[in-house]
Amino acid sequence: MDSLFRLWRYAKAWRFKIFLATLYSFLNKLFDIAPEILIGVAVDVVVKREKSFVAGLGFDTLQSQIIALGVVTFLIWFFESLFEYLYSITWRSLAQSIQHSLRMETYDRVQNLDMAWFEDNAIGNVQATLNDDINQLERFLDTGANEMIQLTVSTVLIGAIFFFLEPRIAVLTVIPVPIIFLGSRAFQKNLGPKYSRVRDAAGLLGGTLNNNISGIATIKSFTTESAERARVEAMSHAYQSANAEAIRVSSAFIPVIRMAILAGFLGTMVWGGLMTFSGSLEVSAYSILIFLTQRFLWPFTRLGQTIDLFERAMASTKRILNLLETPFQVKDPDSPQPLTVEKGEIHFEHLSFAYGNGTPVFEAMNLKVPGQTTIALVGGTGSGKTSLIKLLLRFYDPQRGTIRIDGTDIRSVRLAELRQKIALVSQDVFLFQGSIRDNIAYGSPTATDAEVEEAAQRAEAHGFIIALPEGYQTQVGERGQKLSGGQKQRLSIARALLKNAPILILDEATSAVDNETEAAIQRSLQRIAHNRTVLVIAHRLSTIRHADQIFVLEKGKIAEQGNHESLLSQNGIYANLWSIQTGSQS
Repeated sequence: MDSLFRLWRYAKAWRFKIFLATLYSFLNKLFDIAPEILIGVAVDVVVKREKSFVAGLGFDTLQSQIIALGVVTFLIWFFESLFEYLYSITWRSLAQSIQHSLRMETYDRVQNLDMAWFEDNAIGNVQATLNDDINQLERFLDTGANEMIQLTVSTVLIGAIFFFLEPRIAVLTVIPVPIIFLGSRAFQKNLGPKYSRVRDAAGLLGGTLNNNISGIATIKSFTTESAERARVEAMSHAYQSANAEAIRVSSAFIPVIRMAILAGFLGTMVWGGLMTFSGSLEVSAYSILIFLTQRFLWPFTRLGQTIDLFERAMASTKRILNLLETPFQVKDPDSPQPLTVEKGEIHFEHLSFAYGNGTPVFEAMNLKVPGQTTIALVGGTGSGKTSLIKLLLRFYDPQRGTIRIDGTDIRSVRLAELRQKIALVSQDVFLFQGSIRDNIAYGSPTATDAEVEEAAQRAEAHGFIIALPEGYQTQVGERGQKLSGGQKQRLSIARALLKNAPILILDEATSAVDNETEAAIQRSLQRIAHNRTVLVIAHRLSTIRHADQIFVLEKGKIAEQGNHESLLSQNGIYANLWSIQTGSQS
């Protein structure tokens, strides 16, 4: 029930609409049980004629009594249909509104979560939450909420009628209800954890399928189709088993409820019949009790399905709200300062940083990047090059120390403003499904065609683009799969250039490209470095030999620094790397 209360707190904006939908469900059920009462009244007219209950209301003749019953019946059916329409459209509209709001709010939350969170959580689980879990909640709001309300209303109203007409029979009929509710409670407690396991298994399976489809080229090249099929099959079996366990429990519910209903119905039919024969119970009252007993108890046969739907929805709601309540570690300051970048000078001061595992990456490291220069960061794997960029972009915050841009502490600036001042070209180029033009203008949606083309020319991408059949309108496919690695990298550079940020970062931008593309990127780099600060991370040293300053990182510290020639003359780490890559000593 905790998930339901959390959902209620979240749904504050929709509470009036929830109240209306509940009212419509209540009124519909009120008119829904009225025909059974009318049957008893009709029997009373037939048996007592001029002495019937209807006659006592001023309808003296049998004809007027029947006409009155007909009019009342029409009104009851009309209002029952009207409120069924109203509750149906209101609940469904409410389900759609909450579904949309939850999906967008959850998506916004996911977009703003720390990069550390994404590294610790499976993407498949996030996708399952944004799709399956929210859809599961929608299904419950569509039908399950109304069923729970109407079951409660019919139980209270019909129970009250029973006690009014004949308390002794009412006791017999109502006896199964506590048993049903206690059983439901037991089923609910048992089903909740089972459906949580179902949702977790679904997330794991979804994530694996997503990864495998994204990595289909790797699977084919290593001929691991059979192994991956076996892995997916095992996860699918785990999902199937989790579902089967939940289904076994939920399926046992209805047969148990049927027997409880039978006991209540037999009590009403037998004891009520005997009382009618003895004259202690009116025939009309007996008719009402017989018809209402079924109406009273039969809806409980659907209680299992409703509880099943409810538990699935609450398991999903728990996952949704847990994601919504995931705290931010990296966030905007309470009183943000503006960031004005004139020179683009970057100063890493006494920087100490470690990832979640506690292994230090930097300890009291200092590094000063002069403004409007091109500097390169080189070093072995794990030396801290990319970590430094992540800290500059505030994907993470250091445990100690400060990073300043033109003297402004980046933690005092809004995240959006900081990142608008930095353009990133990463090793793993991500292109969105759409045209080449759309991808170049991704961060600058108001850019003109001329500006897009100019950025492509500066990135040396214009030549291959116009050679394509549809030019800038060529569709790149999902993740840019229709383009080569070098073409995607050039588009990524063009996208960063069009952003026109004063700080440009190239993170291993040449690691996966051919020599021709590397040469093109080197030429682009020389042109685009004008009036901006450029940070280049590269394993391929030929890319950065013309950098103004090269910093060699080793174990989170600056081991060497200088330009290409001075570093070679030191005959240290950089010179050794250069020798290995070129095959000769310079």
